[in-house]
Amino acid sequence: MGFVLKYYFYLLSMIVLLPALCYSQDTFTYSRATYYGSPDCLGTPTGACGFGEYGRTVNDANVAGVSRLWKNGTGCGACYQVRCKVPQLCTDDGVNVVVTDYGEGDNTDFILSPRAYSSMAKPDTSEQLFSYGVVGVEFRRIPCRYYGYNLMFKVHEHSKFPDYLAIVILYQAGQNDVLAVEIWQEYCKDWVPMRRAYGAVFDIANPPRESISLRFQVRGSMGETWVVANNAIPSDWKAGVAYDSQIQLN
Repeated sequence: MGFVLKYYFYLLSMIVLLPALCYSQDTFTYSRATYYGSPDCLGTPTGACGFGEYGRTVNDANVAGVSRLWKNGTGCGACYQVRCKVPQLCTDDGVNVVVTDYGEGDNTDFILSPRAYSSMAKPDTSEQLFSYGVVGVEFRRIPCRYYGYNLMFKVHEHSKFPDYLAIVILYQAGQNDVLAVEIWQEYCKDWVPMRRAYGAVFDIANPPRESISLRFQVRGSMGETWVVANNAIPSDWKAGVAYDSQIQLN
């Protein structure tokens, strides 16, 4: 009788755990994808995330504009595995892309760079795949990996030293979304919010004249948390320069 009861409770515990186990598995979402025109097959430096030249070549130029995954700019820098659903033309793995832009197509979630679009195809079939224009795909969020790079704060080209500072976060690893950025104001001993100007660009007027410490709110595998980057940007910062934070998200 004891054995029967133990077996019953073991079976019951497995039934309770099964939905959680199934829920935790990576699942793909069905959608559609197309591609944008580019004479060199790379990304675009004018993408809505504000990444500039980084958005052209990051991830070997396997980049994408997204629509509903844009999330008011919070989706910038996210990575996705996208694989097309034309079995005779497409590989099983598809392509891993980084979100660098906003874009809407013909009921599509992804507008891929030409390089990313062709990377979904089997050898010698990319021309046929391009002829489709729009294809059915499935996608899932994956961690970003930037081997050899820490998180970097780039001073946006529109910044005007010393009166106006705009930054964009580069090499954002893991499956993390940056929700907010704050800057330390020494004279009032407080963290002051920066404005999300657009995409992944945060700005502030009259920034501190000393070296700049930042903290940013991250939502990811660890839940929601604040990460502090002390003295992340020097007092004599220059527009267009990216500064190494010496930290990385996982």
